[in-house]
Amino acid sequence: MDKKEYQGLLQVASEQVPCGVYAIEKGNKAELRYDKASSVGKVKEMTRNWKRQGYKVYANRGGS
Repeated sequence: MDKKEYQGLLQVASEQVPCGVYAIEKGNKAELRYDKASSVGKVKEMTRNWKRQGYKVYANRGGS
């Protein structure tokens, strides 16, 4: 999968999770997630936990 296809896939994943983590990435591997959160604080907490393990985190914090 090339970079353009990957970016398109991330965009689709982003639309599916309005508040939460939708993807993580480490090295040359990525994993799509569906980690929903009930608040912005919970999203921040999940993001910190993944970053502590060395992952780049893609998340939405909710809102319109």
